[in-house]
Amino acid sequence: MKAYTAVIERCPDTGLYVGYIPGFSGAHSQGETVDELIANLREVIAMLLEDGDPRLESEFVGTQHIEVA
Repeated sequence: MKAYTAVIERCPDTGLYVGYIPGFSGAHSQGETVDELIANLREVIAMLLEDGDPRLESEFVGTQHIEVA
């Protein structure tokens, strides 16, 4: 079993959750709930892995809170 980090945001216009896997070209999806989004991402990743292991173009490091005056 492999694990990937997903970045998840909520679109203010549609209310949908949008997610992608950093560095994994084509691994992105959306859903009405976080659970639906995760299920959709699992399906996309499984399809992409049928072509073999991905060559990740980047690695998720984290997030930072930045204050601006």
